[in-house]
Amino acid sequence: MAAELHVELVAADRSVWSGEATLVVARTTSGDIGVMPGHQPLLGVLESGPVTIRTSEGGTVVAAVHGGFLSFADNKLSLLAEIAELADEIDVQRAERALERAKSEANAAAERRAEVRLRAVTGS
Repeated sequence: MAAELHVELVAADRSVWSGEATLVVARTTSGDIGVMPGHQPLLGVLESGPVTIRTSEGGTVVAAVHGGFLSFADNKLSLLAEIAELADEIDVQRAERALERAKSEANAAAERRAEVRLRAVTGS
């Protein structure tokens, strides 16, 4: 069996995803970071961006995360997000409308949220 780490992705209002993974990639204020089993302990501030989780079963889970913290120690990674939603929960048409509305209103924060949601779905 490959080395694993336990991952908990939690938003302010719910538990979003929990399980075993071989790799998690997230955006922090210091840049993108990949966490694998055996990584050095760390504490970081999450930036808005997609979080990619490579599951132990070989699948991939992607979530749009908007702010929060991550903590890793003893092969346990906690991602505590202000807002988080799995890519398969995102309504693409709604996110595209939100992006257009944010651009027309020159609302940079709303534009960033909509872009992150769309990136989580499309993988780009």
